[in-house]
Amino acid sequence: MAKWVINTIQSTGYFGIVCLMFLENVFPPIPSEVIMPLAGFLVAEGKQNFAGVVIAGMVGSVLGALPLYYAGYLLGEERLKAFADKHGRWLTISRDDLERAKKWFDQHGKLAVLICRLVPGIRSLISIPAGIAKMNMAAFLFCSSVGAGIWTALLAYAGYILGAKFETVGEYLNPASYVVFAVILLMYFVRVFNESRKKHPIS
Repeated sequence: MAKWVINTIQSTGYFGIVCLMFLENVFPPIPSEVIMPLAGFLVAEGKQNFAGVVIAGMVGSVLGALPLYYAGYLLGEERLKAFADKHGRWLTISRDDLERAKKWFDQHGKLAVLICRLVPGIRSLISIPAGIAKMNMAAFLFCSSVGAGIWTALLAYAGYILGAKFETVGEYLNPASYVVFAVILLMYFVRVFNESRKKHPIS
């Protein structure tokens, strides 16, 4: 997987980072914790510019936040919870996830959008209660951009620091990334199975 991400970024440049980070926010097939450090590796090799990598990651994250914001804005809390109850297991989104994100937003307001961009597991979902609350779009974009910018910069810098040992790390990173991906898939199917059992308990 690591080689695929690197090849994607090398062949498509910053646009590839934007697309990968967009997908990571809407439906996370590959977490940002894999994408951005690998982009940082390429910076260390002189194949990408650090500022360009961070900006591309930030833009992709913000663009990926917009569909979730508008889902909250247009559908509202109850319809989204009903959707999560019916179909959420396929998207790894539950009613509890939505309520937890809403609790963060209710407690911290606009600042939650910025803070939660740094919190794995809730980074994307925080856009939904922001949409439900019809948060001002300019404020939403600003908070999302700042939070996503900090997050992507930290991950890219971590990859850049390790870039000096790219050859050594690369020997282990690719097989390790497949293990991580397998674990993510396993967790996904376990979650789908558990949610299905809740809806259709065996009598």
